[in-house]
Amino acid sequence: MDVQTERRRLLDEEGGDEDPTGLLSEQEAYLSKVKNRKLYLASFAAVLGPMSFGFVLGYSSPAIPELSRISDPRLRLSEVEGSWFGSIVTIGAAVGGLLGGWMVQRIGRKLTLMSCTLPFVFGFTIIIAAQNVWMLYVGRVLTGLASGITSLVVPLYISETAHEKVRGMLGSCVQLMVVLGIMGVYLAGLFVDWRWLAICCSLPPSLLMVAMCFMPETPRFLLSKGKRREAEEALRFLRGPDAPIEWECSRIEDGCDEQGSTFHLSDLKDPGVFKPLLISILLMVFQQMTGINAIMFYAEDIFVQAHFKESELASVIVALIQVIFTGIAAVIMDRAGRKVLLVISGVAMMISTTAFGVYFYLTPKVPSGAPAPHADLTWLALASMAVFIAGFAIGWGPIPWLIMSEVIPIRVRGFAGAAVVLSNWGMAFVVTKTFQDMMNLLTSAGTFWLFACMCGLNIIFTVIFVPETKGKTLEQIEAIFRGTSGP
Repeated sequence: MDVQTERRRLLDEEGGDEDPTGLLSEQEAYLSKVKNRKLYLASFAAVLGPMSFGFVLGYSSPAIPELSRISDPRLRLSEVEGSWFGSIVTIGAAVGGLLGGWMVQRIGRKLTLMSCTLPFVFGFTIIIAAQNVWMLYVGRVLTGLASGITSLVVPLYISETAHEKVRGMLGSCVQLMVVLGIMGVYLAGLFVDWRWLAICCSLPPSLLMVAMCFMPETPRFLLSKGKRREAEEALRFLRGPDAPIEWECSRIEDGCDEQGSTFHLSDLKDPGVFKPLLISILLMVFQQMTGINAIMFYAEDIFVQAHFKESELASVIVALIQVIFTGIAAVIMDRAGRKVLLVISGVAMMISTTAFGVYFYLTPKVPSGAPAPHADLTWLALASMAVFIAGFAIGWGPIPWLIMSEVIPIRVRGFAGAAVVLSNWGMAFVVTKTFQDMMNLLTSAGTFWLFACMCGLNIIFTVIFVPETKGKTLEQIEAIFRGTSGP
């Protein structure tokens, strides 16, 4: 069906007159016929991947103390081995990001998502059956590999299946499910040992594999491969029986025709490619430079100083704050917009890291057993940590991943997505490894003031360079970077 004829039919059925905005009327007419139930179902199936990712990230926190005092000498972790057990996941995740970039272009978003369940399950199975430390390492690397693939493919899957009215909310659910997974594994760790905890962690990826069998491939990937009939079937599943999906299918197809279907390295010279890629990479770099890992590193010590003797319970409290404010971000994302939340988040983190610096400046290290000066300032540390975690969760936690999935053109999503994920994990590794050196060189106060300066740069970068993507189709966003009008 001719796209112009389809657009006229939509407007006539709505009883509206052609207005100056044109496409807006067509979008509103189309979206008024869309039913979201199966879209929510597909998104829920997909975000079981980030929940599994959260289980992987959180697993080391309850498992390491138990494995450090286990009676079996073959499995007992030294301090160095415990450090590797926690951090080796990042190596697997970096490799997973590169592998995922190749897979999403070759076999599609759905099959990539289903495939990543295998290293999740195999990794936790190896941990469950572990007879020595090296088996624990192998299990962690495999689950890290799966996490890297997941962190790339799930945002792409959701952004390519969701329409513009709910894309922000559903995209934010990726980070929400990560922090829910972390909180879930912290809670489960209070009641079960490390082997049973690994069994619990293998359940979400198993459910993911089953659920995704009944979900469609993304229409944009299918159209980029010339499979229009399959794309129409996928859209009919996602939008409901009443939506005239030929209109959306034609719009997506027009966008694919404009930008082509294959990627060459020479395309990186195209502003429509390198601008969104550079913005996505810098968002990931700035996300890690906010000091999120440093705050989490100090969380247990701060709770101890505030007389919270149960460090496991403290971890649950921190995770709960993340869940609440990430949930708030998901609810308001499509109303407030991405830029507003990034700025609010940056301001909150800048204030809290500045206050953290003041706290450490006024409470220098004292010899063991000596009374700590300014003990009454513990409230400042607790308040700063709560504000920082809430601020990160409402903006700089979920939004970089969401914007990455929205602005990168479809034909380069494999290559560019891998580069963005690698930059995130690579920067996380750099910040984590240099953190102690920064503490020694700049002092604790100076390090947190440096993080405050980086949060200030985040705000400036957001205001000047980050585009607002709220309410825009993916094709319109791509057209903005190309300097043309969207389909």
